Order: sequence, then structure tokens, then C-alpha cells
Amino acid sequence: MKKITRRAFSVLLLALALIFGMTVFVLRYADEGADWALYFASANSGAGGELRDRHGVLLASFDATSFAFSADAETRVACYHVTGDYWDRSGTGALSAYWDRMQEYSLIEGTTKKEPKSLTLTIDASVCRAAWNAIGYDRRGAAMLMNYKTGEVLAMVSLPSVDPVNGEAPVADTAFINRCLSASFPPGSVFKLVTTAAAIESVPDLFSRSFLCEGEYTIGSVTIHCTGVHGEQSVEQALANSCNCAFAQIAVATGYASMYDHVKAYGFLDGHDLDGIPSVAGQYRTQYAGDPELAWSGIGQSTDLICPFALLRYVAAIANGGELVTPHLILTDEPAAKERLVESATAAKLREMMIYNFQTRYMPDLYFPGLYYAGAKTGTAELGDGTSHAWFTGFLDDPAHPYAFVVVIERAGSGLVAAAPAANRILHAAIAAED
Repeated sequence: MKKITRRAFSVLLLALALIFGMTVFVLRYADEGADWALYFASANSGAGGELRDRHGVLLASFDATSFAFSADAETRVACYHVTGDYWDRSGTGALSAYWDRMQEYSLIEGTTKKEPKSLTLTIDASVCRAAWNAIGYDRRGAAMLMNYKTGEVLAMVSLPSVDPVNGEAPVADTAFINRCLSASFPPGSVFKLVTTAAAIESVPDLFSRSFLCEGEYTIGSVTIHCTGVHGEQSVEQALANSCNCAFAQIAVATGYASMYDHVKAYGFLDGHDLDGIPSVAGQYRTQYAGDPELAWSGIGQSTDLICPFALLRYVAAIANGGELVTPHLILTDEPAAKERLVESATAAKLREMMIYNFQTRYMPDLYFPGLYYAGAKTGTAELGDGTSHAWFTGFLDDPAHPYAFVVVIERAGSGLVAAAPAANRILHAAIAAED
């Protein structure tokens, strides 16, 4: 009897071990099946493939035994963080993110591709080249442009970049990081767009108040300095003046709870998905640290950090009446999903204020010749060492060219002087490419 019991117990242990092993296998197969299937054909599953931009420009191609990229060096470098490479050095590249799709791999059928597969992206290579040149190959920064009516991302450029063909060339530090999606930065005054929205919905008499600027504002024992002496001003004028004194007061009047809730609701504290490619989360104080720190946070300083992609989503929603058309990177005939990101009345007021900024403060004749229908906001994010990140974000108020954009150039100084001219070149390139 004891022998039977021991045998039964042994069989039970073997059965449990088998079940455990099969469970581990199934889980690993679901997670790594594509890698297993393609391991012995490292190039691909047997047939060729191509990655093209929205106009059919070749970005990358491969067959059973070889890899290739665009023949144009500038296109390769400008579009590197879009295409990535075959060695998975850039975590946001389409060649890595969509490799399984281009192989027509499935968990059930394995590798089924028999014919070449072409994947077309929403990206316009000519606009990416314009962005790369506009920022400057020797600088660090990021630029994104999207159609806020369709959600199509037309440009995504990060510098420094990489030429995937020239393996002998030195690679700059952090060049494999896509600053559009995988980095966050102090925002400076572009964050005042968030503070304004929170105040619109939290301060009942916001538009009947006036805010005094005498060049500095002391709260507690902390003095906040402004770039000018703006006197008495409305909130509309304060945004146009990018007045630190006014926005310190506005943030305190709004209150920490409302500021935090709006920052989170607008997606600045979360990572987002760009057709399966993740972005990083931003940062805002998670607990109240007193009115001086709240004042600093309202003008985009303190510990604030934002991802350029998160800012693009927010500005695109403002331009589109508060409704965000989901940004995407793969060109498709299917309409993109939509979500209400900003209340429509709030978005309408912000849109109006950004257009007022552009027309009255940003000298369109000088900085934006030919672009008279736009809304925008500058940012100069001080880093505490005498340098600043330059930001410029906004949209074209043009039904024929409904573009939202964001540009950030690291340690470049003034947003209006450094980032705005780059945005101008990118917008003109996008218009020319579509006309």
C-alpha cells in the first residue's frame, strides 16, 4: 500500500512539473515566439520588405540576405529615430516596433509571409530633413509635427542622430535616444498653457481680474523675477507677455489640487502610445510644497518636466476644439480614434489667446513670413546654470494645413529667437510638401 502511495505521489509530482513546464513554455512562446521563429533567418522570414514615407520615398528595405536604408544620407540621418535600424539600437524605430507586422508573423501560424511587404508611414521625409536642418546638426533637440484633424504624424526628428549606414562614424552621446518620445525636459513658459487652462476652470473671476507686474513678485520669502515690467494686465495680456509675476499669482489662485488634477488629466504625467511605440511620462510635484513652489511650478519651472510628445497632443487638442485625434505613425485609410482631452469652452479660449500671442507678440512678419494664421507659445526653460532650453509650440489656424507642432532645442536660449525660426522652416516645408 505504501509503495502504491509513493508511486501515486511521484506521478502527481511529474504531472505538476509537466503542467508548470508547459505553462512556462506557453508564456515564453507568447512573449518571444517571433524571436524564435526568425532566429535562423536573422534578416527576415524569407521575403523582402520596404519601409516608405507617405509619398513613397524609400526609408529602408531588406530581402532574405541583406539590409538597406535610403540612398540619401540626409534622409537616413533625419529619419533615423523614425526608422530605427535592424539591430534594435533605437527603441522607438519602426523597424523594431513593426518587425513582426512586416514579417506577417502570428502566434498560431508562425511566419507566413511569401511576398514582399511594404509598410507606409505617415512621416514626410522632406519635412524631417527640414526639421533636422532647422534645429542644426550640431545641436541637441526635438521636433514633431502632426495633422490635428487626422492624427497623422508628419515629422518626428531628434538630434543628435545616427547614420545607420556609416558604421565607422563616431556616434554622439545619447544619439540613440529619441528625444520626441523618450525624454522629458523642463518646459518653461510653454507650461503656462496648462496653468491657464486650470485657471479658466478653477478661478471664477479670472477674466475680470488684473495682475500686477513690477518686474518681480515676492511670495513668502521667495522672489520671482520677470523678463519685463508689465504693469496691470489681464490674463490674456499676461499670457502674451509670458509674465512670470502674473502666472505665479494665477497658479496660487488656482490652487495645488486643481493644478495637479489638470496636469494629470491632460496627460503630462503618463506615458503615451504612438502606434505601439511608448513615450515617457512627465513630472509634476506629487504633494503640496507651499505657495512659493506652486508659483514656480505654474510658470513651468520648479521640478516640472514634460515630454515633447505629450505637449504636442495637448496643443493639437486645443487647435481641434479640445478633441484629440489619436496621433499615429502608420498610414491607413481607417479614421483615427478621438478623445475629449480639453473642455471645448476652455480649448476655444486657449486657442483664441494663442492666436492673440502670435499676432501681437511674435512678430509674424519677421519670424513667420507667410504664416499669418497661427497660434503659439514660446518657452525659455532656465536650467540654473545660466543656460535655457528653447521651446516653441502651437498650430496653424488653416483648414488646408491643420498642423500642430512642438520644437525644443537644448541650451539654445530664448524660445522666440532659437526655436521659433526652426518651427517656421518646418511649417513652410510641410506646406510645400502638400501643395
